[in-house]
Amino acid sequence: MKKQTILCLMLSFLGLTITSKIKAQDWPNLEKYKNANAELPAPSEEENRVVFMGNSITEMWIGTHPEFFKEHPYVNRGIGGQTTPQMLLRFRQDVINLNPKVVVILAGTNDIAGNTGPMTLEQIHDNILSMVELAKANGIKPIVCSVLPAYDYPWRPGLQPNIKIPKLNSLLKNMTEAQGVMYLDYFSEMTDDRNGLPSELTTDEVHVTKKGYEVMEKMVVESIGKALNQ
Repeated sequence: MKKQTILCLMLSFLGLTITSKIKAQDWPNLEKYKNANAELPAPSEEENRVVFMGNSITEMWIGTHPEFFKEHPYVNRGIGGQTTPQMLLRFRQDVINLNPKVVVILAGTNDIAGNTGPMTLEQIHDNILSMVELAKANGIKPIVCSVLPAYDYPWRPGLQPNIKIPKLNSLLKNMTEAQGVMYLDYFSEMTDDRNGLPSELTTDEVHVTKKGYEVMEKMVVESIGKALNQ
């Protein structure tokens, strides 16, 4: 085989290897909504666009009840399994650049589960605070949601989220008061006597049934209306 041919094959292989590594390093998963964001038209002056930023609870919402998003100017930007540092890295692409009037932030349970490594409650709080500050700096009204109840994580049991989530929610509530932004308390409305989700609202102690989403929809629509009128 000629040296030139061998060199070409080596360069081709190297290019494929580098491309594979680049794709593997998309830690915040910026690729997921890249095309959808590009295809989304700019909002009209009258449009009260709202972006829902979150993890699988947000992402699965659109699959469980798609009409909720079709009937409102709501954009779903949830990604299953994500933690707050991942959301913070994609906040500009998946929220700010879409020019919403409101962003609904529901995050933190996967951090407690340790999906991307150990995280303290204070670190989770700080990441959500950073999202709030970014939103405010860009004229977007943030609604910070309480983390939903979870008695235990089926994929990583024994971490006591039923104890840690209320503590995190207290930090988030205090933060929203200090920042002068809205706090949406799903937890108090949806919890049972274990600090978990009742069976009719969940499929696995973490994710939500359609009935659970119906509870959330009523609450979030009311909160969005208040945020828009502030």
